[in-house]
Amino acid sequence: MITDKPVCVTGASGFIAAHIVRQLLEQGYRVRGTVRKSPKNYPFLLGLPGASERLELVVADLLAEGSYDLAIAGCDYVMHTASPYEINVKNPQTDLVDPAVNGTETVLESCLKSGGVKRVIFTSSIAAITDEADSNKVFTEKDWNTMSSLDRNPYHYSKTLAERDAWDFIMRKRPKFDLVAINPFMVIGPSLGPSLNTSNQIIRDIMIGSYPCLMDINWGFVDVRDVAKTHILAMETNSASGRYLCSGESMNMKTLVALLASSGFDTYALPKLDLSGKAGSILMKVLSFTQPRDTGMYIRTNIGRTMRYDNAKIKRELGISFKPIKESIIDAVNDMIQWGHLPSKKIKNK
Repeated sequence: MITDKPVCVTGASGFIAAHIVRQLLEQGYRVRGTVRKSPKNYPFLLGLPGASERLELVVADLLAEGSYDLAIAGCDYVMHTASPYEINVKNPQTDLVDPAVNGTETVLESCLKSGGVKRVIFTSSIAAITDEADSNKVFTEKDWNTMSSLDRNPYHYSKTLAERDAWDFIMRKRPKFDLVAINPFMVIGPSLGPSLNTSNQIIRDIMIGSYPCLMDINWGFVDVRDVAKTHILAMETNSASGRYLCSGESMNMKTLVALLASSGFDTYALPKLDLSGKAGSILMKVLSFTQPRDTGMYIRTNIGRTMRYDNAKIKRELGISFKPIKESIIDAVNDMIQWGHLPSKKIKNK
């Protein structure tokens, strides 16, 4: 489905977006990416194969009305990935909600103005589906997060409001373009840029001793390269519609640590004390109040519960086959070492 028109990727320097840009270029697409600073600040994008011929970077601001008009003009497809991803912030409203919600409105208004956009692929999150594990429930695309607020898991709140705003926009404005949402879980894997993304950082923190014990907590993981691929498949598949829960496999902390230890990373400060039982979970809930506010809240709403979800829709309708998550974890660790986010070797705590 190669087109002469560029594909617009907002927030092109982001963890997921950079991989989208790379894969689009590899497949022969022209790409117009938006960035926050001068393009010269993103050599890792400008150096991608095909970038010199088919990549254009345009400065845009999520909070500036009309800021995306130039980037989106003349595009049939828009990948809207730009949104802040931070867990602990000083002001959830200004740091998370405003950029996520107002930015979504700004981008969709520019799509409306352009008159030629056919489809917007919106990068949402599992955060818009739920902010807590529920051992008695299997989550699907039909579920919406109704629990989060500015005081409870505000990042999840911002993603929920942003996606709801996107669907409300489609209902209110009835544009000629349609909307497809991708809802990934914990996105891990190698980074094309020097920044450390939040999900990879959790693995790093486990390896450097930030977590002194094993907790009864589990995550759904998905490789960043698969997330990028699903965005492109959602663009290329005419029948794609609605939301797509995007996650390959789930893994608990105990299994994750065992995998790291057996993969040659046992010299790092991996947690040894096992507090994954019921008593340990009660203790960890108490100790969570000593953590930064939003980290503590996340622990309390997820510890001692099993996160379960159904990814059948994305596999059936988009034909995606997810990479084995063990490979993604090892790739993420080796990549963090290469970027200097992890030391090449760390001696165990005595």
